[in-house]
Formats: sequence, structure tokens, C-alpha cells
Amino acid sequence: MHEYMSDWRIWELTCPGLPEEVSRARRWTRDVLHDSPHADDAALIVSELGSNALMHSASGGPNGSFHVSLHRSRGTVLLAVTDTGGSTTKPHVETPGEDDTHGRGLSLVTALAGRVRVSGDDYGRTVTVEMTDGPDEPALPGGCTALPAERPTP
Repeated sequence: MHEYMSDWRIWELTCPGLPEEVSRARRWTRDVLHDSPHADDAALIVSELGSNALMHSASGGPNGSFHVSLHRSRGTVLLAVTDTGGSTTKPHVETPGEDDTHGRGLSLVTALAGRVRVSGDDYGRTVTVEMTDGPDEPALPGGCTALPAERPTP
């Protein structure tokens, strides 16, 4: 590869804070990753994280938005969803009751991803997800570290 070329390819999408934009972000993700084994899982993750941004932050309010960033290299997909802040709680995995209708999204995300990291503050939070084809090796750019996601036992 040429010295000025990178193995990473990056796509970004900013969506207005409307519920129908979650399905647009899902389709966009699937289109970008059409030839990746992670396409369907990434599309589901974007749906969950986009919905969470709209529901739990100012992203779902007037003039709100959420931003999707997709980084791809050979064998690795990094997906990040950033909200516009306004929430006093940090995204976390919950243990909902059997009859609860909410609270399973981040559990699903951690089950599908190799690594999940939450960063930011009340002015905007980013959930970054890493999926790899091979062994779970950290590929987060900039030397960032991530906690391994919990994996369900078969």
C-alpha cells in the first residue's frame, strides 16, 4: 500500500432527531457494510444506539440529532453513535424485569460486539462498538482502551 494511504475507511452520517431517522441510519449502515460479515449486527447496533440517543438525550428533542461514525479496515468494524447530550445518566447495561418493555438495548449491543466503550459527558456521549473477524484484539484508534463486552455462554 502507498505510504499516504490508510487501511481504514471512514464514513459518517448525521441524522436529525426524528424516530424515522433510526431506520435510515440502519439502512445506511447495512449499505456501507454490504460485503462484511458484520453488516446485519452493525445495522441492529445502530438501531439500538440511535434509539437510545433519541430516547435518553436531547438528540430526540427539538433541533436534536445523533451522529454515526463507521470505521472499517480489513477484518474490523468500529461503529460509534454520538448523542447531543442533555442526559445526566451514562449509558449502562440494565437487568430489566421479565415484563419490562425497555432496558435490553445495551445488553444486546454487548452480546453482538467484541468491545463496547462509553465516553463523553452531559454535553454528549459516544458509544463505540468494535467487531472483528478474528480474535478479540483492541483496534480502537488512538491507543484507546475498551472493556471486553460480556458474551453469553452457549
